[in-house]
Amino acid sequence: MQAAWSPCGFNGQTSDPLLWRDHYSSPVSPRGETEAWGRCSASLPGPGLRRLRACTVSALAFVNKVRARRERKRKRRISMAVAAAAAAGPVFWRRLLGLLPGRPGLAALLGRLSDRLGRNRDRQRRRSPWLLLAPLLSPTVPQVTSPPCCLCPEGVHRFQWIRNLVPEFGVSSSHVRVLSSPAEFFELMKGQIRVAKRRVVMASLYLGTGPLEQELVDCLESTLEKSLQAKFPSNLKVSILLDFTRGSRGRKNSRTMLLPLLQRFPEQVRVSLFHTPHLRGLLRLLIPERFNETIGLQHIKVYLFDNSVILSGANLSDSYFTNRQDRYVFLQDCVEIADFFTELVDAVGDVSLQLQGDDTVQVVDGMVHPYKGDRAEYCKAANKRVMDVINSARTRQQMLHAQTFHSNSLLTQEDAAAAGDRRPAPDTWIYPLIQMKPFEIQIDEIVTETLLTEAERGAKVYLTTGYFNLTQAYMDLVLGTRAEYQILLASPEVNGFFGAKGVAGAIPAAYVHIERQFYSEVCSLGQQERVQLQEYWRRGWTFHAKGLWLYLAGSSLPCLTLIGSPNFGYRSVHRDLEAQIAIVTENEALQQQLHQGTQFTTCDPRKTPSNSVVTSSADFLLHPCCGVCEET
Repeated sequence: MQAAWSPCGFNGQTSDPLLWRDHYSSPVSPRGETEAWGRCSASLPGPGLRRLRACTVSALAFVNKVRARRERKRKRRISMAVAAAAAAGPVFWRRLLGLLPGRPGLAALLGRLSDRLGRNRDRQRRRSPWLLLAPLLSPTVPQVTSPPCCLCPEGVHRFQWIRNLVPEFGVSSSHVRVLSSPAEFFELMKGQIRVAKRRVVMASLYLGTGPLEQELVDCLESTLEKSLQAKFPSNLKVSILLDFTRGSRGRKNSRTMLLPLLQRFPEQVRVSLFHTPHLRGLLRLLIPERFNETIGLQHIKVYLFDNSVILSGANLSDSYFTNRQDRYVFLQDCVEIADFFTELVDAVGDVSLQLQGDDTVQVVDGMVHPYKGDRAEYCKAANKRVMDVINSARTRQQMLHAQTFHSNSLLTQEDAAAAGDRRPAPDTWIYPLIQMKPFEIQIDEIVTETLLTEAERGAKVYLTTGYFNLTQAYMDLVLGTRAEYQILLASPEVNGFFGAKGVAGAIPAAYVHIERQFYSEVCSLGQQERVQLQEYWRRGWTFHAKGLWLYLAGSSLPCLTLIGSPNFGYRSVHRDLEAQIAIVTENEALQQQLHQGTQFTTCDPRKTPSNSVVTSSADFLLHPCCGVCEET
């Protein structure tokens, strides 16, 4: 017989209902719960207890609202799970859902079973095969409505479903180069600025104020001058997108660094400062500098010169040019990709504040103000502006694909060869992944979760982040799928906040705490062999690299990598504007380049010193090269 809830205890054993509340199996409705508490407290004498009754009823009403909100979210996840299972889930579950009627109810039933068995798994500290139900919780992925194209090279790789969300750019691997060092990144940017003739587009969190950053600004100024003095003046345009709060910090800041360019070349230079719509009103007045940056940022890192693009996680600051390890990929002479990112930065720039020559800011004509105007209206307009860029580029690429491979393809290729177009056939595909949760754009989140969901037994996922704070969804997928995971983290000494003054100095210890919690969960599930953690350490350096590499079962080289600005954490998913690209390649030489990008872990191996921040309250340390536990 099932035990019933009682407002004064559960079978008389406890007086606190919150200690035994079960979200899934409570036989009493929230409304009945509130009424029961009301009857119980009404029978108690005294004005104090009557006040207690009123407070209790109010508290339970609030809890009921929260519960109702969670129930609505759960129902949305069920519908998303059904679509994901049909589009990208394992074949077994797709067939099961196709055979049985009532898909939402079936998904709910399987989800309930997964939750129940997951709790049993935690109690028994062993891995349950029911974790394979994780694909049912994956996000919605539009279904591939037509079979893979057998006429074109795009039809041969397994990640073609991504082009249902974003444009697909086919390129030759000879146009893709992986950079390895901050100095190489800095010198390449300066060289590309000097030879730019048509456009320079730079999106970053901020521009630093040191001599190296001034050198970069001087390069821009010199190139703009040459464009005006040339015998045939070029129409060179410079567009720079930064974050408003980070770029305005301090007296000397990103804005003051760029003012001379704006004042001297007002017709050629545009500086846009994105301001999150969530920092407004009293909140904007009360939160001080630095702390206001936690509300939301422009975090995209794209550096574009004519038809060449650098995608990275690095900002425009001296440490990123010298001794701060990051990742960088150079896409050379890729005009379609350059056009897409130019349009994307322009779109975000249009919904941002425009820096003027007198250091004031203005809104683009006809645009809602990001923090003075209506927030919902602003976010709706921003969503439309960005999605128009994504959808139009996707349509263009689909038309180009159809013209190249489906409309007299042999004749078209012969005509192209006769016209001198000797462009090699694509063996690499680029997919831009955008994440702007404030504008309800979640493409990067959907693709990342689906990749983690679909990683099969025998596959290997290599993941790195400078700030280890994975979302709960990402953590659940890492712990609930069969692929092997190798996760590279920043040791406290190479965290960019290590040794900082004030509250910021405690940030490395906070990340260590999160790291310990996650590793404890790994150990409690007995998954130390499948999920391994490593720490990066290099004397005199800091660590800012982030990304994902996917190795298919039986392969020693990655076929896919994600590279760009996201950190896989809460802020990247929910608060900031992010962009990265998925690179899928069949070329072994490029796969080798991508694989080499994971080898910076071995540049300076050593055990964490016993007097470091890690050991302050730790029961174990993570060896930075093998990820094993070490007693302190």
